[in-house]
Amino acid sequence: MFSGKAEEAMNFYTSVFEQSEINSVFHHEDGTVLHAVFTLKGQTFMCIDNKNGHEHPFTPAMSLLVACDTVEEIDGVFAKLSQDGQVLMPLQASSFSEKFGWVADKYGVSWQLNLAKN
Repeated sequence: MFSGKAEEAMNFYTSVFEQSEINSVFHHEDGTVLHAVFTLKGQTFMCIDNKNGHEHPFTPAMSLLVACDTVEEIDGVFAKLSQDGQVLMPLQASSFSEKFGWVADKYGVSWQLNLAKN
């Protein structure tokens, strides 16, 4: 649930991840998103714009985990998501993956990116 930026965020996310698309968008009369469905790397997500007048910010307590397929993919996605956002854990090797990083994007959505060890 975004505060008036659902469609902007959805467009951003589908530009960051390959094999992504916007499936449907329904708007309120004022142009904000009533309901939208989009797909990132085969995973379906829904988003809306908050119309109740209260702020409900995203927190790192809930994050989206994305399994990346190549070093180039994880490096590119991490760079794009962290631009104007916040790096919560730098992209680096770990005991469980070739590369792992955690970032909150410019909308406040938290992402954990993983490139599994072969």
